[in-house]
This record gives sequence, C-alpha cells and structure tokens, in this order.
Amino acid sequence: MFSYHRTPELPTREEALPGRAEPLFAVPERHTVLGTPPAGPYPAHLEVADFGLGCFWGAERAFWQTPGVWTTLAGYQGGFTENPTYEEVCSGLTGHAEVVRVVFDPSQVSYEALLKRFWESHDPTQGFRQGNDVGTQYRSAVYTHSPTQQAMAQASRTAYQQVLTYSGHGRISTAVLPATDRPFWPAEAHHQQYLDKNPGGYCGIGGTGVSCPIGVATAE
Repeated sequence: MFSYHRTPELPTREEALPGRAEPLFAVPERHTVLGTPPAGPYPAHLEVADFGLGCFWGAERAFWQTPGVWTTLAGYQGGFTENPTYEEVCSGLTGHAEVVRVVFDPSQVSYEALLKRFWESHDPTQGFRQGNDVGTQYRSAVYTHSPTQQAMAQASRTAYQQVLTYSGHGRISTAVLPATDRPFWPAEAHHQQYLDKNPGGYCGIGGTGVSCPIGVATAE
C-alpha cells in the first residue's frame, strides 16, 4: 500500500472527483479463502457490517479468519466519488476510506464480537493514518446497517475509550455512521483477498494491545 505526500484533509463534495456511473472492473465471483461470492447474492439469514481500520489488505484477512464470517469484500466507503479507483482514493480527492465489507451469520458470530475484532485489530486513535500508512483513506470508521448496529457500535466506542484512557492512550477518532448515507464501492480484483494471494505481502494494521469490552459491555 502507499499514500501520496500531502497533508491529510477530507475534500468537500464540491472538491471531490466526480467518478463514473459504471464500474471499471468486475468483482471476482468467488472468495479465494471462503469460496463464497464476495459481492452476493447473500443468503437471507446473513447480516452485513462495514469496517474501516487502515489498509484493507490486512483488515480483510482479520475478518475472513473470524469464525462465522461468510464472506468479505474489500472496498471504498465514506466519500463522494462514484465507482472510484484505487489511485483516485489514494489521491485523497474522493473522501473514501479503505474498508472491508463483512457478511456474517449472526447465529455463529455476533455483531458485538465483530466490533471487538475491529477495535483490537487497529489503533483507532491515530486519525488519518494507521501505522506508517498516512492519508484520509486509512481512517478508522464503522458504517452501520441498522439502528441496532449503530447503537452497539457507539456503545462499544464509549466502552473502549474508557479502557484506552485508563491505559494511557488518546481519544478515539473513529466515525460511526449509517451505511445508507455512505455507499460502498468494491475495490479492484487484485485487492480482493490480497494477503491470501500474497502471503508475504504488506500489512500495516496493528492493535493497541488493549482488550476491548465486547459490544455494549461496561468498561470497568
């Protein structure tokens, strides 16, 4: 992964690149690890969650390794540009974050457990960067698909802030926003399951080492 040397700053809608009505590339039909269709269709009993935690190569691997996850899909979300390319997102002129879409079976893994995985897999206090990756596309974000997810994500953020503060860390910068207001755009095929295809590839995400209270649990 890479980023341009510019001061990270989110563009306004007027400043953002216009994008395009149709995608420039197709999503692979099968997940290379899970064997499921990353872009759907998804069985009706499954639920969807979207997380941004830095470089989506490592983020996607963290979730496909989670039992109960049915499929994952790397993509872009939170900005203004329609059907963006990786290079456009890296320019900082789309407003998008690198994210991973997680399709999961709630009878096997709870949304709270996915939130715990999210918080513990990166440092949510770093703003527009994650480790050595610098840029607005590496920001921490949760895009929710229901009022229940929204409430759980906000509660978990509050709970994790308590334990982070106690451990000497700074303020969480993670945005928690409805996915309905933030369209998801799949990333190019070579970014999908990148670390399965390239086991020795770069992964810039890393946690704080501080355990997160699961979901809406109260931090002591």
